[in-house]
Amino acid sequence: MTYLSPLGYLLGIEGAALLRGVREGSADQAFVEARIAEIRALLDTPALAHAEGVTASPGTISAADVYQAWAPHYDAPGNQMIDIEEPVLRRILDGLPVGTALDAACGTGRHTTYLHELGHHVIGFDSSPEMLAQARKRLPDVDFHEADLHRLPLPDNAVDTVVCALALTHVPELAPVLAEFARVLRPGGNLVISDAHLLVSYLRPTLARRPGPDGRPCLLAEYHRPLSAYLAAALPLGFQVRHCEEPRRPHHSLDPDTAPDPLPTHVSWDLLHWCPEASAAALDDSPIVVIWHFQLDGTRKG
Repeated sequence: MTYLSPLGYLLGIEGAALLRGVREGSADQAFVEARIAEIRALLDTPALAHAEGVTASPGTISAADVYQAWAPHYDAPGNQMIDIEEPVLRRILDGLPVGTALDAACGTGRHTTYLHELGHHVIGFDSSPEMLAQARKRLPDVDFHEADLHRLPLPDNAVDTVVCALALTHVPELAPVLAEFARVLRPGGNLVISDAHLLVSYLRPTLARRPGPDGRPCLLAEYHRPLSAYLAAALPLGFQVRHCEEPRRPHHSLDPDTAPDPLPTHVSWDLLHWCPEASAAALDDSPIVVIWHFQLDGTRKG
């Protein structure tokens, strides 16, 4: 069980701001004293001190359940991770030769659309029927299929490029999925991956979801990994690193004009408005995604 406390999260943000400030040399005496005073103020705020937390059960809701709810508004403006990820990933795609491309875990087809515009023959797979329905509305002439990343319904050596964006965080083990990507790629083919960064999993609020089978709120199981985990899975398969990038959250990413009134006393992103200076110090310019470009060594395949 995981206990999600709004006050506990805010104290964690204050601590992260202090530790980062000390490590990076930006925590002068005034900053440190301000954080200590703010911690005291948070502890003395009745609305937070008496706010009940939530006890949630990890892994009791599936990614399919979550994406069923997300599908209608997944592409709505304001998803900061997507806004930061897309330009970097698309810059990589711009440099690849046009051919047959697989958008694995294509979701609503946001990268499928770009690959199609670049001239690729694109195939899209996803395990969520609801997300695929949105993709088919967007691109009625593209082949979309429901499939799991571990069992792609494609023959060996079928595609020139594989894109897998913001999906591997739902996969317990990387190696089997990357092996499936290597199987369907032609010799010399390209694999472009984006994934939530390990650090973001520590800094963002953990949100409970609707009650599960045990009646308790649910936590989606997510797997955030160090960079070495991707290399450990990819290199033995014959993938070679062509590029790795860790795009960062912009400065002033917390807009003070969006602060709700009253401020929340439950775990949510809006909690950060209780301590905007500490939130900025903890989160601004921190890595939010990791993007990899691998190329399959054609001399080792087959």
